[in-house]
Amino acid sequence: MDVTAADIARVPAENLHVARSEFAAVWTAAEHLHDDRVRQRVPDWYGAGIVVTCRWLATAIVRSPEGRQRPADAPVTGRTNMAYPELIEAECLASELLDMRRPVPTWLANRPGWAAAVLATFKWAWLRTGGPPIDIAQSAVAEDARRASSQ
Repeated sequence: MDVTAADIARVPAENLHVARSEFAAVWTAAEHLHDDRVRQRVPDWYGAGIVVTCRWLATAIVRSPEGRQRPADAPVTGRTNMAYPELIEAECLASELLDMRRPVPTWLANRPGWAAAVLATFKWAWLRTGGPPIDIAQSAVAEDARRASSQ
C-alpha cells in the first residue's frame, strides 16, 4: 500500500501520541519494507505487524482479498470498527495480553515477530513507552537500494 499525503491527513489526531510526521515516516517505511519483502517472497511477520497496526490506528481503507475496500481491522481482536481512543486502549491491552500468553497459540507461533511488532507499535504510537518499531534510517537505505536495483 502506498501511503499518500491524503492518508496521513485523514489520521485522527486523537489516535496518536506521537507527531503525525513521525507516524507518517514509520508507517510509510513499514509499508515499503513489507511490500519489498512480499515481492521477494521473504516472510516478514514483524513488518506485517507494524503495517496492520499503523493502518488501523490511521483508520485506513484497505482492499480485502476479494478486492473490496473496507476499513482496516484491529490487529489483535480483528474488530472491524475504526480506531478511536477507547478502542485503541482496549486493543493495546489485548496486544499486551496476547504477548504474555503461555503456551503461545499455534497460529501465533507460526507468525514469528508479529505479536512483538503489534505491541511495539502500540507502545511507541499510543503509550509513548518505546521508540519507533523500526529504524527509519535503516529502512530508507533499504528502500533506496531497492529503487536503484529496479532501474
